[in-house]
Formats: sequence, C-alpha cells, structure tokens
Amino acid sequence: MALAPQPIASSLEPLPITSQKHDPAWKHCQMFKNGDRVQLKCLYCGKVFKGGGIHRIKEHLAGQKGNASTCLRVSPDVRLLMQQSLDGVVVKKKKKQKIAEEITSISPLPTSEMDTFGNQCDVNSGLQLLAVPETLEPDSSLLVAREEGKTNRGTDRRKRGRVKRADKSAIPDAVAINSIALDSKRGNNQVHMTIARFLYDAGVPLEAVNSVYFQQMIDAIASGGPVVAAPSYQDLRGWILKNSVEEVKNDIDQYTGTWARTGCSVLVDQWNTHNGRILINILAHCPEGIMFLRSVDVSDIMNSADALYELLKEVVEEVGVRNVLQVITNGEEQYLVAGKRLSDTFPTLYWAPCASRCLDLMLEDFGKLEWINATLEQAKSIARFVYNHNVVLNMMRRYTFGNDIVAPGMTRFATNFTTLKRMVDLKQNLQDMITSQEWMDCPCSKKPGGLEMLDLISNHSFWSSCILIVHLTDPLLRVFRIVGSEKRPAMGYVYAGIYRAKETIKKELVKKEDYIVYWNIIDNRWEQQWHVPLHAAGFYLNPKFFYSIEGDIHNEIVSGMLDCIERLVPDTKIQDKIMKELNTYKNSIGDFGRKMAIRARDTLLPAEWWSTYGGSCPNLARLAIRVLSQPCSSIVNKRNQIPFEQMHDSRNCLEHQRLIDLVFVQYNLRLMQMVQMNREHDPRDPISFDSSNVVDDWVSGKEACLQDYGTSDWMALDPPSGNTMLLGPSNDEAEDLGAGFDDYEIFNRVKDVEEDNIEDNVVSQ
Repeated sequence: MALAPQPIASSLEPLPITSQKHDPAWKHCQMFKNGDRVQLKCLYCGKVFKGGGIHRIKEHLAGQKGNASTCLRVSPDVRLLMQQSLDGVVVKKKKKQKIAEEITSISPLPTSEMDTFGNQCDVNSGLQLLAVPETLEPDSSLLVAREEGKTNRGTDRRKRGRVKRADKSAIPDAVAINSIALDSKRGNNQVHMTIARFLYDAGVPLEAVNSVYFQQMIDAIASGGPVVAAPSYQDLRGWILKNSVEEVKNDIDQYTGTWARTGCSVLVDQWNTHNGRILINILAHCPEGIMFLRSVDVSDIMNSADALYELLKEVVEEVGVRNVLQVITNGEEQYLVAGKRLSDTFPTLYWAPCASRCLDLMLEDFGKLEWINATLEQAKSIARFVYNHNVVLNMMRRYTFGNDIVAPGMTRFATNFTTLKRMVDLKQNLQDMITSQEWMDCPCSKKPGGLEMLDLISNHSFWSSCILIVHLTDPLLRVFRIVGSEKRPAMGYVYAGIYRAKETIKKELVKKEDYIVYWNIIDNRWEQQWHVPLHAAGFYLNPKFFYSIEGDIHNEIVSGMLDCIERLVPDTKIQDKIMKELNTYKNSIGDFGRKMAIRARDTLLPAEWWSTYGGSCPNLARLAIRVLSQPCSSIVNKRNQIPFEQMHDSRNCLEHQRLIDLVFVQYNLRLMQMVQMNREHDPRDPISFDSSNVVDDWVSGKEACLQDYGTSDWMALDPPSGNTMLLGPSNDEAEDLGAGFDDYEIFNRVKDVEEDNIEDNVVSQ
C-alpha cells in the first residue's frame, strides 16, 4: 500500500542544503526550519523527521530496522546506495576504535610529570579535561575506549561531554585526542589554502579540481613522507613528459587492440580559435574510449574538398582501412564531396555527417519560430533578473532546495530548452516564492525586473507556452544526450530516437497542419542522416527495437541493413552466410529464443546481447557487434586549456615536436577521464565563467554590474546544492525510447508524403 505524504506546514521555512553537506542522503531529502528546530522530509514518501538528523533519513531510505520506519517508495538503486553508505559508517567506526586502541597503548608520563600537569590543570581551569571538540562526535569511539573500566560517576559525567576530577592517568590520552582532532582540522584548512594559492597564482581553471588525477596527486604527495621534492620546470618538460607520452601510448594500445573485433570510427572535430584559425582534431572512437590522433590547421584548405579528401585518406590509412567503419565530419558541402570520394576510394567504409550538429541546428530552427522565441525571451528575463541579484538568487535557491533554474546544456541552443524544462519542473517552487512574505518585503521585488518577473511567473499563458515547448523539444534533447553520451554507443538508438521525437510531436499536436511545421524542420536538418545506412542497420540489429515491431519492417530499414552487409563485408561467401543467419535472428531460433535472451533484449547493451546469444550466427554477430559499437557524433569537448594554438605557432622544430607530445598527453588524459570518471562533482554553477559559453544569454545582465554593488556581492551567495531529487529521477535516455514503430507516415517523411499526394492527384484527374 502506498504511503500518503505527510503535509508540511506552510509556516515552515525551507532551508538550502549546501555543498558542505557531503553525506549522500542529503540529495534525497528536504530541510525545513521550524522555530529553533530543523526537520527533514523524505523526497519519496514525504515522511517528516523531527529528530535523528541525516543518519535517521539514511536508515529510513536503506530500510534498516531500528530507529526509523522503512521508505516504501524509494527506488532499489537509492536503497542500495544508502545501505552501502551505512556500511561505510561502520567501517569508519572500526577505524576510530583502532586509533583509540593505539592511543591507549601510549606509555604514560612519569608520575612526577603527571602530578605537575594535573595540578596545573586544576589551578588554571578547575577542570582536568577540555570540552570535546566539534570535530569529534559525542558518541565517538575514541571517548568510549578511554571510559571503559571507569566509575559510573565518571561515565555519567563524560556522557555530557566533559569530566571533572577524573583520574590523572587519563590526562595525556585525552589531551592527545584533543590535539589530534584540532590539528587535523587546522592542517586540512591550511592544506586547502595552500592548494588555492597555487591555483590562483598559476591561473589554473578552478574546474581542474574535478580531474580524476587531482586526488591522486594529493594522495601521492601525502604518501611521500614529510619532505617531498617538487618537480622542476625542466623535469616537467623533460623526462616526465617523455614518460607520460609512453604511458599514454601504452594505455591507448589497449583501445587499438579491440579494433579488430569492434571496429572504430574516425571523428573530425572542427572548431575555430579566438584568433580566427580553423582547426580540426582527428580522433578514433571505439567502445573502450576515444583517442586523440592529431590536430591540423585547415585554415588554408577549408574550402578545398580535394585537400580535405587527401587529409582524410591519410588518416584512414594510418588507422587501418580494415578497422574503420565510418568517418564522421561536419555536413558542409566540401566535407560531403570529400566524404563521397573517400567512400569511393575505400568501399568498405561510410562517410557520415555529425548527428549532434544536425540536432543542434534543429533546436536553433525551433527557437527561431516566433512564438517559441517570444517565450524564450520572457523566460530569459526571469533568469537574468534572478542571477544578477544575490538576494533574489539566494531566495530562489532556498525555495527550490538548492536547485538552479538555469540548466546548462551541451550547446547554447540546447541550453535554451534544457533551462525551459528546468523552469517548468520548478514552476510551483517559483510561484511559492513570489507569493511569500519574504518576496513582498524584498526591495528587489519593487524593481521593474522584479515586477516583470512577478507578472510572468503568475501568468498562466506563459506557463502553458513553456509546457508545450518542453513537450515538443524534450524528445530531441533526449536524442542529443544519447548521441553525446559515453555511456553507450549511439548507433543502435539514434534512428529510434528521431522516430520517437516525431511521434511525440504528432501526438501532442494531433492535426497535420500543426505538427507538419516541426516535422519539416526535423526532416530538412536530418536529410543527410536519412541516407546513412548504418543508422538503419543499428536499428535493425538492436533486439530491443527489432522484436517490438509488429508486422513487416519498413523497407528503408531493411534496405539500410542490406547495404551495410554489402559494403562492410566484401567477401560474397560470408555475405551469403549472413543472409541465412538473418532468418535465425528474425524468427528467434536457437539461443535467440531463450527466455534469458528475451529478457536481456531490454537490459544488455545491444553489442553485449549479440556477443552473449549470437554464437549460432557467428558471421552476423560479428557484423552486428561492429555496427552497434559505433558513435554518431564527432563533437568532442574537453579541449579547453590545451595549447593547440601554441603548437601550430611554434617555428622551432624541436619545440614544435615537444608541444605535439604535450598536446597528445593532455588531450588523451582528458578523453580517458570521460570513461574513467564516475564520481559526482560539485554542481555546475550557471554564473561561473566556465559555463558562460552556453548560458550567457540567460545570466548576463543588460546593464553594468557595478551600478548596484549591494545586489552583486558574490560573497553573500549560497552555493547551489545539486539536490536534483526534487526534479525527479534521472532515467536512462535509451530506455525511454520504448517499443513499437508502426507509423509509416514517420518513416516516409514529409517530401515522400507530398510526392504521394501529387501522384494521387494526378491519378484522380
């Protein structure tokens, strides 16, 4: 039976959950102030805890019997996380116990010294022990360990945090405990300040602390003993760089070792520098990860399809023709011509335009529609006012429990719609804020921007437009996230993602004259992608989608699959074997029909499914694994602060090669993090300079910031907490694509439908 959420009294004041609260349970509750007391509320069942702190919430979510009832609505993965966290607390307590035992083994001071020390304590303070410092918990095992065997009277007093007239033999141990705790806290602060001074002085971006190598560096320094010699400038550009090059090469050799099985894609990532240069970074992508190969300045050859063809041909030969399934570039005309020549030269690979860029252009075109653009401008006015007044920003974060209303996306156009969705998700919280007494008493609410914000957040028509825009664009954002994710190769999902986006728009608007406007945008921008057989083959070979189709599979999908067989498998004998094995796959014969295989269609990655259950069809399985292991996007970020321009500017041959090696190490280490990094970082602050390239339209004030320093004092800001549980669970994007692909109007596309209508009209005449 579902539990009814307990109502929170309207008099309770919401409190932000700051980034200083590191316990994972803080992300699954809300905090309120009731008079002098703090209460916590479970985000899942709504139960309110008036005591017990975050540990009680954690027990509640973990389902641990004892002090708290079990939450019946929490998801299994969160319950497991809380159970693991509680187990970690037990381990920490055991470590504290071990420290206590080590402390008790310390030899006592000579009696004369102890008497002198005790008398001094009596004279100076009248107490023999100081209060337990804040860094020690009241129930710390360190205190418990020293209290064993003492008198009941002494025990009662120590439970209150201090002891009067205790045994003098306890003094050295207690002082040692206090000293360890205080020194640890003081030392940690000093370490943090020292690290900060280095980062500030060297101009290192503060996001560098999110590197997986940052904590490794600190651990290595700590393990080096009391004196660690720092590397010199010449060391870093000399033997250390040399060793790093070899280390990175050894790491990426593990990637290249898998290419024979999975194949790889060559990615051509084009970007413009601040000085107007046009650079392309050439990378190789496989399921194991992405490796950076080289950077090329194409400023002088950008408009020459022949020069681009020669460059791409050289790269394919370097990687190995037998390993490459596709080369992904921009969709501009010169790349299209070069790509066609490339696929003619190497008949076993495809050229494909970048899917991420096509999706970004779709979102840009959606934003140009008059009614959508007007709604976005209204939403931006709210965000600009909030993020340029510290009092309003703090208030907003309190009412949204630390969440921001600006949600940075992969690009500026994606940010427009991710932010609009975030504002819709937090609509009720924003309305609660502007109807509160706190808002009415706030001087900012009387400003023109505050009055405009009040009108918009109270306006039903504004929210109706926002909700409709979210319904129309969220499916495209989902595809955007799929093709840009390193969680799984996108090839098996992108075709289904576009289908589902068009289907959602059709269901939302119903009438053809209404939804055809948005379908036209999608089809026009996706036109080049429709002609990439790999996308259709990825759909066909993904068992989750293939077996969900009732009736015949659309001819376009079958044709794409057959094209891939002919191009990717040049041996005609193996082609014939694959065609026979396709019948086994279509009819779920043998291992494909096992109950385990049927269940695994929805749980295993498609390539893993084929590896597990495709043994009876070895030739088809090999082709399926290679197709389903490919990406659909050539956009790879992580290139900031890497000296690409300095490398291309260098005119000294020796230094030029050194910079090539430095860029090779830096970029590949960044790319490895995309696979290795699984820890959670502090939430991304929309007003930070690191986010400015994608959120500038939403947070930049139109007037000079210095005119009103009182509202722009950053030191008065509460940091974002990243408590995203209020926004609902983050679902697996690919899992949301669902099953069922039976709308032929979507497959036929707009131009085909129009041609059919013309033919019908001709016949009727």
